[in-house]
Amino acid sequence: MWESMEYSVLVDVYEKIEKTTKRTEMTAYLVMLFKKVPPDIIDKVVYLTQGKICPDYVGLEFGVAEKLAMRAIALATGVNAREVEREVKRLGDVGLAAERLLSSKKRTVSLFAFMGEEFKERPLTIERVYDTLVKIAKATGEGAQDTKVSLLASLLKDAKPKEARYILRTILGRLRLGIADMTIMDALAIAFTGTKAAREVIERAYNLRPDMGYIAKVLVTEGLEGVKKIKITVGVPIKPMLAERLRTPEEILRKLGGKCIAEYKYDGMRVQAHKSGNRVILYSRRLENVTQYFPDACQLIRDHIKAKEAIVEGEVVAIDPDTGDLRPFQELMHRRRKYEIEKAMEEYPVSIFMFDCLYVDGEDLTLKPYTERRKYLMDILEESDRIKLAHYKLISSPRELEEFFEQAIAEGCEGIMCKSLMPNAVYQSGVRGFLWIKYKRDYKAELADTVDLVAVGAFWGKGKRAGTYGALLMAAYDPESDVFRTVCKVGSGFTDEDLEKLPKMFEPYIIPHKHPRVDSKLEADIWFVPAIVMEVTGAEITLSPLHTCAWGIVKEGAGLAIRFPRFLRYRPDKRPEDATTVQEIVDLYKKQRKITMRG
Repeated sequence: MWESMEYSVLVDVYEKIEKTTKRTEMTAYLVMLFKKVPPDIIDKVVYLTQGKICPDYVGLEFGVAEKLAMRAIALATGVNAREVEREVKRLGDVGLAAERLLSSKKRTVSLFAFMGEEFKERPLTIERVYDTLVKIAKATGEGAQDTKVSLLASLLKDAKPKEARYILRTILGRLRLGIADMTIMDALAIAFTGTKAAREVIERAYNLRPDMGYIAKVLVTEGLEGVKKIKITVGVPIKPMLAERLRTPEEILRKLGGKCIAEYKYDGMRVQAHKSGNRVILYSRRLENVTQYFPDACQLIRDHIKAKEAIVEGEVVAIDPDTGDLRPFQELMHRRRKYEIEKAMEEYPVSIFMFDCLYVDGEDLTLKPYTERRKYLMDILEESDRIKLAHYKLISSPRELEEFFEQAIAEGCEGIMCKSLMPNAVYQSGVRGFLWIKYKRDYKAELADTVDLVAVGAFWGKGKRAGTYGALLMAAYDPESDVFRTVCKVGSGFTDEDLEKLPKMFEPYIIPHKHPRVDSKLEADIWFVPAIVMEVTGAEITLSPLHTCAWGIVKEGAGLAIRFPRFLRYRPDKRPEDATTVQEIVDLYKKQRKITMRG
């Protein structure tokens, strides 16, 4: 029988999760919650717990900024708009401001009368909160802002003060619970199969269909066997396969069995293109729908991929229209405009270099080896000046690999990707492994390579930097434990404009305590949910008694740290889990030591 569930049940769990710094406790709270939830709404509960109303790839945003939220609070409470603004500034949190204002305001009949009818307090249900949030997100066109305010105010009028806090944090993208996908998968496995071991099946399904709400619904209604049947669907992005990193041609070839295919690693944006008839959708490596930014790239896929249905991967790269030379990643980012797309297309035209094929006309290719997937790609791709296969070469010696790498660098690439030719080289969706290996070096950097790190905290600046952050606490990712381990504090490389924007940029990710997925011995002034990835360079990697990256691996009682780190650029195309791993930092350290000893 269909049941309802009050939103307050969800809020009570959120409050407990927000207060804990232990991931095991977080998981236990979620298990208890999921067991209580009626099957009809398990997907809605999972989405709301992720701070959203649908999977990221759908691209449905609330479109509510702080000012609109404050208008809704004023309308719901009858408090003057200026007073609402003062309270938000005082508390630094719209959710807390709404909670206090609702707590202190008497709910009188005259204040809460609606359309002349007597006010009766109605407990908020999860369904009502979710459905109203969907309506808010879908409100567009003339009068959309007023509609959004009215819908939000209607929720807040019936919300308990604590409920208002979490409704507003959700709609502003500031839920800050710090719950990772892995934690939700663990909780679903334990709640509905009794064992964490089922997480592996859930994760495989999630890699093929990254929609946690949908997977939870299938798990509850069809069991683990139903989850096993989840397949690739054109139009739904697949989590991308990721590469490991090694330092020398010798290491790479040894790992790949003596030979490999090496491809240029272009300095562009990796995209997963889904084609169904004339419809083309492009997804970034973060599974964000970026179709609107690249209509020219969509047309290239439409015209040159000769299959009715296909899922292919390539690198979109900005080019010089006069010379055909490749432009750097920063110039491609000018295409990420919501307006004046036509003008951006003229100023920053693109080419696509294709490198993989995951699905063609009903056939799932992800379990086929790379060599077969490449044949499929060559069969369906009709090359032109603007769309072609990534430049590649069959490599069987370290010297060939090094020469191909130098050639790639000379032609404006970041480096090369080396891919296994072995029969087991399937497409490992969502996995970072040694079937693909990056060989990348930045000659302008002191380190053998740059690294992509995640900001997990900040320290207040002094002197000229008073009022903004003086340095950010950066971490590498440890995939084995799903934890971010600190490796440096970075304060140099930022422009004055960068520094001014930092507090605003990180505002949605501030939490009152160290995140449960962060391992740090340092006590930051401000803690963040791990979210923003930055490319960083430095002088060298050294042993450190303060940083937790690779703690005890190289030397007992010490971790690894980057000396004289310097910010290079933001990496909005990367998820936190795509950051440089702890093992890669260890490999960089060992490589550096070998060079020093040889010298």
